[in-house]
Formats: sequence, C-alpha cells, structure tokens
Amino acid sequence: METRVGKIIGIIEKEYPGARTELKHGTPFQMLVATILSAQTTDAMVNRITPELFKKYPGPEEFAAAQVEEIQGSIKSVNFYRNKGKNIKNLSLVLLRDFNGEVPGSLDKLVSLPGVARKTANVVLAEAFGKAEGIVVDTHVKRLSLRLGLTEKKVPEKIEKDLIRIIPKEKWISFSMGLILHGRKTCKAHKPLCIDCKLASLCPYEGKTEEKPETSKQGKRGKA
Repeated sequence: METRVGKIIGIIEKEYPGARTELKHGTPFQMLVATILSAQTTDAMVNRITPELFKKYPGPEEFAAAQVEEIQGSIKSVNFYRNKGKNIKNLSLVLLRDFNGEVPGSLDKLVSLPGVARKTANVVLAEAFGKAEGIVVDTHVKRLSLRLGLTEKKVPEKIEKDLIRIIPKEKWISFSMGLILHGRKTCKAHKPLCIDCKLASLCPYEGKTEEKPETSKQGKRGKA
C-alpha cells in the first residue's frame, strides 16, 4: 500500500507541480471569503464576482459595516448566497472583535468562525499561511480517494483521517491541491477520462473507461 501511495503522490506532483487553488485573492481574508463562496459553486463563478466584491469590501471592516442584504446582493450569483452572506458578515464581526481584524492561522481558531468548516480552514491554512494542519477534502478529493482505493469512507472528516494516516505530512498540501486539479481535468465525476489518466495503472476503480467519451464534433461516435 505504501509503495502504491508513494507512486500516486509522485505522479500527482509531477503532473501538477506547485498546485495551488484557482480562487483569486489578495489577502488571507479574501482567501477565506472566496473559499466560503466556493462551497457548492465553481471556482470560475466565484472568480467572476470577487474582483468587484473585494473592490467594494476589501476587508472585514467593510463587510462588518455593510447590511447583510447588500452583501447578499453582491454574491447572489453563487449558490446559497443568503447563508453565505450572513456568515461573511458575522465572521467579519468576530474577526474584528476577537482577532484584531486578522485571519487566525490555526485550525482550531478558524473553525470557530461562522460558516468555516474543516475543509475551508484547511484551504485557507494551505494557501494563505503555507500550513498543513490537515488535508483538504472537497468533492474532488473525496471522489478520487474512493476511486483510488485510499479510503472506503464517505464522510469527509473520516476520509481525511484515512489520508492523514497514509500521506506524509510534508505532502498534505501538494497532494490535495493536485488531486483537486486532477479531478477537474481528468477524473471527472460522470465521464472520467481514464484513457488519458497517468494514474490508471494504479487505480482499482470499477467504472474505469477505456475509450474517449463521445464528442459533439462531426457527430457523436457510438461504441464499436
């Protein structure tokens, strides 16, 4: 198992060197807000609204001073914008009250903020502080970990515990960020591009595909 895991890590790092989040941000606070907005929403969608959002509300002071309805109006193109708007307003107030307006650099303190769960905290720690206090388990890491046989769990927190046991700590950030990019590019939810996957020989996934998906150009190709 360790040998196979080592090979998986090596391939991921080779395919996605220096893997980082695709969320655009300028400060740890903006990284935190962008990550909250990205839940159940694509990074591309978040990146479309954050430039104007952060121009209007660059930090916790501006979000704290704004009406919740104003914040919600600025983020209404993302899913669950009402709850996200409330959480961003409330966490801004907490940051000003308890943390001198600064985003804390520890997992325990981050998850104490409104709307911040482990996944969000791990992303912020990795991207804004370069810290690995856990492994990011988003929908892509969950899917690929199951397909690769790295876990049999379905709950993110339990998946994270399994990964922590087999992934060296110094690889936690590069592994999870690389796996996220691989999930978006190749190991997709509905039509995994297994024929193009560098991990195919190491993957026990029963639903592996051995041919290119149908294309719309020049008509769809059926199976031979």
